[in-house]
Amino acid sequence: MKLKLEGLTVLAQDVAKLASFYRDVLGFETVIEENHYAEFVNSGIRLAICSTSLMAENTNDHHTYLEERKGQAFELNFECDSPDAVHMMYQEVVSKGATEITAPKSMSWGHTTGFFADPEGNIHSIFAVNPVTAQHG
Repeated sequence: MKLKLEGLTVLAQDVAKLASFYRDVLGFETVIEENHYAEFVNSGIRLAICSTSLMAENTNDHHTYLEERKGQAFELNFECDSPDAVHMMYQEVVSKGATEITAPKSMSWGHTTGFFADPEGNIHSIFAVNPVTAQHG
């Protein structure tokens, strides 16, 4: 049997605040928005936000949902068409409320990448593959 990744659920202390960020700052269209759950339109993998309290309830109060989260748990990567688009989108999301972590720059792995955080402190990247330049020899 082969498993297929169907969705990604982001855990949140404040679903409304995080859903507002993903909708208003990152531009995701909301499909469902409830007190403890939000889901967005996305081609490919379903993106949802769920409260830690609801996940605790669903898992017989599993201790990992009741403990305070510390540190980075996941990263979302948002791809742009070009390095110029990365710079523009980065400034746009920061101007709308994302926390600036690292401004976009050309990285050793061949991408122009910037990092920002959402309201719960999750750090995400925005990037584009750098164009390949012809080498003269």
